[in-house]
Amino acid sequence: MSMIFFACVVRVRDGLPLSASTDFHFNQDFLECRKRLKALSSILAQYPSRGTAKGHDLSIHFLSSGDIAYMAICSSTYSTVMAFCFLEELQWEFAASYDITSIGLASRPYAFLEFDNIIQKVKCRFNGANRSQMKDNWEKIEEELRFQPPVQLKLEDMELMNGMANGKHAGVHVEVVPTYRMQRVTPLGVLSLVLNIMCGALNLIRGVHLAEYSFQEDHEGIGNVIAFFLPFLACVFQCYLYLFYSSARKMKTFVLLFSVCLCNIYLYGLRNLWQIAFHIGVASLSSYQILTRQLMEKQPDCGV
Repeated sequence: MSMIFFACVVRVRDGLPLSASTDFHFNQDFLECRKRLKALSSILAQYPSRGTAKGHDLSIHFLSSGDIAYMAICSSTYSTVMAFCFLEELQWEFAASYDITSIGLASRPYAFLEFDNIIQKVKCRFNGANRSQMKDNWEKIEEELRFQPPVQLKLEDMELMNGMANGKHAGVHVEVVPTYRMQRVTPLGVLSLVLNIMCGALNLIRGVHLAEYSFQEDHEGIGNVIAFFLPFLACVFQCYLYLFYSSARKMKTFVLLFSVCLCNIYLYGLRNLWQIAFHIGVASLSSYQILTRQLMEKQPDCGV
């Protein structure tokens, strides 16, 4: 039968259980899965925010948000999308019930055991829900999982991973995926990309033609060749910074903008003032778009 059997809330930094459902299942497979869930909870800091450990009959799903992780044991036939909808619902409920300070100060296991009442209510609702009853939320989570798939683990490897957490070494390969998701591309952002590609192409074409002439006749023109190729590379990296997340984005953005401005000023004579202004203007627009396109905040809204 496809259903959620167990759920718990743990603190990521030390694996301390904060709350859990009080269902009692004496099936040997379930008890073994509980042991593996405990092993996994102690090393969650190593993994991205979403993950799934698949087993033959049971699977573990987890969702981390800051220093808190939400975990569930489900039947292997239970929908992965539905499982993560359930975990996001728990995330929203727990965040609304307890503040960060009290969570950080918790020193004993199951300090928020009363949260079990909410876990039970949400679990019952999801065990009786179907896709048609939560169409909007299903599509939202399904899109997120398609864009950022959960890390895939094997339930059988949990014991080995627990050994690694205790100082032992085991050759377990884990596929880790990036956890960053950028805000949607805006029409102005698309325009900046198109203009940037055009400026990059112009710089490349002029640079190649000038390089052919300089290497054959005028070796003193090498500086101009470099001054065309550097803005070309800067345009490429500006497109990359706009489309993908990178650390130290602000510093890289200003370095690229400064390079484009400096090279175009150096090229005065080969370019007129209008051309220089156009290239610097496009670089400035691209820099603005890079700096204003931020990481998307995860919305823990999964009302059913």
